[in-house]
Amino acid sequence: MADHVQSLAQLENLCKQLYETTDTTTRLQAEKALVEFTNSPDCLSKCQLLLERGSSSYSQLLAATCLTKLVSRTNNPLPLEQRIDIRNYVLNYLATRPKLATFVTQALIQLYARITKLGWFDCQKDDYVFRNAITDVTRFLQDSVEYCIIGVTILSQLTNEINQADTTHPLTKHRKIASSFRDSSLFDIFTLSCNLLKQASGKNLNLNDESQHGLLMQLLKLTHNCLNFDFIGTSTDESSDDLCTVQIPTSWRSAFLDSSTLQLFFDLYHSIPPSFSPLVLSCLVQIASVRRSLFNNAERAKFLSHLVDGVKRILENPQSLSDPNNYHEFCRLLARLKSNYQLGELVKVENYPEVIRLIANFTVTSLQHWEFAPNSVHYLLSLWQRLAASVPYVKATEPHMLETYTPEVTKAYITSRLESVHIILRDGLEDPLEDTGLVQQQLDQLSTIGRCEYEKTCALLVQLFDQSAQSYQELLQSASASPMDIAVQEGRLTWLVYIIGAVIGGRVSFASTDEQDAMDGELVCRVLQLMNLTDSRLAQAGNEKLELAMLSFFEQFRKIYIGDQVQKSSKLYRRLSEVLGLNDETMVLSVFIGKMLSAVQFMLNNHTSEHFSFLGINNQSNLTDMRCRTTFYTALGRLLMVDLGEDEDQYEQFMLPLTAAFEAVAQMFSTNSFNEQEAKRTLVGLVRDLRGIAFAFNAKTSFMMLFEWIYPSYMPILQRAIELWYHDPACTTPVLKLMAELVHNRSQRLQFDVSSPNGILLFRETSKMITMYGNRILTLGEVPKDQVYALKLKGISICFSMLKAALSGSYVNFGVFRLYGDDALDNALQTFIKLLLSIPHSDLLDYPKLSQSYYSLLEVLTQDHMNFIASLEPHVIMYILSSISEGLTALDTMVCTGCCSCLDHIVTYLFKQLSRSTKKRTTPLNQESDRFLHIMQQHPEMIQQMLSTVLNIIIFEDCRNQWSMSRPLLGLILLNEKYFSDLRNSIVNSQPPEKQQAMHLCFENLMEGIERNLLTKNRDRFTQNLSAFRREVNDSMKNSTYGVNSNDMMS
Repeated sequence: MADHVQSLAQLENLCKQLYETTDTTTRLQAEKALVEFTNSPDCLSKCQLLLERGSSSYSQLLAATCLTKLVSRTNNPLPLEQRIDIRNYVLNYLATRPKLATFVTQALIQLYARITKLGWFDCQKDDYVFRNAITDVTRFLQDSVEYCIIGVTILSQLTNEINQADTTHPLTKHRKIASSFRDSSLFDIFTLSCNLLKQASGKNLNLNDESQHGLLMQLLKLTHNCLNFDFIGTSTDESSDDLCTVQIPTSWRSAFLDSSTLQLFFDLYHSIPPSFSPLVLSCLVQIASVRRSLFNNAERAKFLSHLVDGVKRILENPQSLSDPNNYHEFCRLLARLKSNYQLGELVKVENYPEVIRLIANFTVTSLQHWEFAPNSVHYLLSLWQRLAASVPYVKATEPHMLETYTPEVTKAYITSRLESVHIILRDGLEDPLEDTGLVQQQLDQLSTIGRCEYEKTCALLVQLFDQSAQSYQELLQSASASPMDIAVQEGRLTWLVYIIGAVIGGRVSFASTDEQDAMDGELVCRVLQLMNLTDSRLAQAGNEKLELAMLSFFEQFRKIYIGDQVQKSSKLYRRLSEVLGLNDETMVLSVFIGKMLSAVQFMLNNHTSEHFSFLGINNQSNLTDMRCRTTFYTALGRLLMVDLGEDEDQYEQFMLPLTAAFEAVAQMFSTNSFNEQEAKRTLVGLVRDLRGIAFAFNAKTSFMMLFEWIYPSYMPILQRAIELWYHDPACTTPVLKLMAELVHNRSQRLQFDVSSPNGILLFRETSKMITMYGNRILTLGEVPKDQVYALKLKGISICFSMLKAALSGSYVNFGVFRLYGDDALDNALQTFIKLLLSIPHSDLLDYPKLSQSYYSLLEVLTQDHMNFIASLEPHVIMYILSSISEGLTALDTMVCTGCCSCLDHIVTYLFKQLSRSTKKRTTPLNQESDRFLHIMQQHPEMIQQMLSTVLNIIIFEDCRNQWSMSRPLLGLILLNEKYFSDLRNSIVNSQPPEKQQAMHLCFENLMEGIERNLLTKNRDRFTQNLSAFRREVNDSMKNSTYGVNSNDMMS
């Protein structure tokens, strides 16, 4: 008993250290100790002890989160009786302790929801024991407000938990649970929630009572979770939520045909504080989006009429919309009016003329206040875009009145953007033009809106453009013009060029007229005249944003007016011919290309810090900030390759700045004392630049120029950098990545002549770098868990990728190394083993980039260097086999497939060596093979476990790479025929008696016609059999509630 009390006190102290201390070291030690606690065998009993006797909220939180992990684990799950006990205990605990800290209550409710979800299909005496959620919370709902809040929160969290797929369980299982929950419980929960909301709104809510506030908030969250449920398994992401329809089941029709449901939420909006209104509006957004087929035409018209009346009432009383969250949700609600209903249906609503006027006024006011909730504008523009796009198709006799209001919206958008320029520059605010994604999205919407009543749009743009262009020209000619005034006019012109490009891009061929093409011509003439003016100033002071706007305009013009489908007699070209002498698309294209070529030539000749500041050595910036240099030089490299050919002079001219940088670093390294920071910055910038060039040079001729430039002159500098700064990943990562790129035979660019030793020399350098980095990084000692990837594992991962690229590049004959006594290959492989053994198994799968680089390297080694694997020490072989076994169940399909391939190579090697050892041969097995066979015979459980794992995945899980799984399976079966027979019997016996014969027959068919060899023909036959086997087993088990746990199979 004293031990329990002591360990309880220790745990409480650790919790306090974890959540309260400000000392990082103390917190990390506490975290480490608590992780060990969660993995200990007596964790369950101690969690109960913490909940019963713990004096702090933090210890209760620890107990709840530990229990959630225990019930969630897939390997060695808790027995059904134990999970029922935990569920009942949690409910009683919540019922007897209403004053728990909020975060503890939340954690316990999360635990209840997780148990319920994962046990949804668990039966006890023909009763689904975890499906009584509404019964479970009834006692809470009949008690005080505090208990009622707990009950509603339980239902809310349960709905949310079942709606969310997790990564540790198959998606098919999640959908099965979600579908069953939807059909059996969700509507009852939604109805209960609405009834409680009606009761709450029926009573005069005491808005000063915090507990009633809490209840109302939880009821609204519960209702929203019900309406937001993924009813048909579409799993749409948040970014596309405004394109989707809520697929309400037909059984819910009664709730939506009853107008009181819709009215309830509109009444709530007007009667509760603004802080709660966003949730009410979110519910209305979902209700407005119910699928059209839920109603017949008359029912839909009635529903839409109620919806529009509610929207009208909000617009007539807009006080609450001053809250940004309310405003945002209301904009979403407006957008749903058109995304889910047709314009022909909207115009028939009784109050349509008044509503469209109110919406137009609201939109214009919103656009004019551009600084308020800018992310909400998307929804308003989306509404008007869809309305404008529907105009040609509307057949209703009632007037839609869009010809009146759409030009007002267009004008408000354009003028508000222009007026914002001066304020942004004056006050130093964030420029919306810098968010190109948002601007492009809004312009796409405006392109449709602006084409409605296009004459008015065009007249406005011409007027505003002429004013700004004239002012800009006058300012440029004036000696006393202030930079601020010039910047304002450039900003206004940038917006106008973007908008002109957008409205031209919105042209629809079948709806366009000659008059509209002539208007386009007027706009294009003005932009091209502005381009001539700005080009003349590029050398002195170009404006980047205006140049980007020009490029956007070119793209829109090319899309619409250049191509076979465009009539050459278009009035646009007539206008261009009259004003600028550009008679056809070829002449316009030559103008565009001329502008771009001048920019490209400038970059190729001037890639120095003088013209591009990010290429300089800035002591204020971080070394990792230089990443953009790689992208920049990749682009430059591709541009250079266009007409580089075999011109070495042009190449050397281009490389002059980089040559100077390498020489500067070499000069620093040649002295005993040098400025380390300057050397680091110069070198890191340089290797990032070179990696960009190496990536772009994917042709043999250009890559050979780069190789001969860097080797042998500058390779020692890279090796020296690794030697000096191995402990600083900001330096080593770029250098290692450059080396990994140089040895990558991308597009067969590393094809050396038959008389060239360069392939071997390049591998020597690779081996030297891997060995040097590997041996030094292992001297770091203990690295904190939160820094282990950055300081150690990332570099190791790049070394694995580098070695894999070199081994699989097909430009080195690795047999010559041993033949001539060269230890480069052996050094690289031995360093790989040392690095591998320094990594815990869990880290191999916890870090995706590390796992991908490791398993892809292992695949090459097992394919081409199996003799090396066979020569390793037993504990190393066991480590590698264990890593393959764990990788077979990885969530990353690429890793899983790589493991299958590795296992196939190993099993094939084993089978061949075993076959040879049983035959009478004059040549005995070599020492490595004999030893490897001996190790495998001593540890048969490893191969047997992998056989069990592969078979389990194929039969019982959502196998995404069945072909890859089938390749090693035949070898595993042939090596373990007795074990496979026992496994088969175990699976057959686990089935219901009436299905055992069918399952036995499935296994018989699996091995039908399979010979005892691993020839390709035999493997292919087995793969075909396996596809049929999986299909038959799935059909057999569909109606069965029985199943086999993977752990039962492996035991």
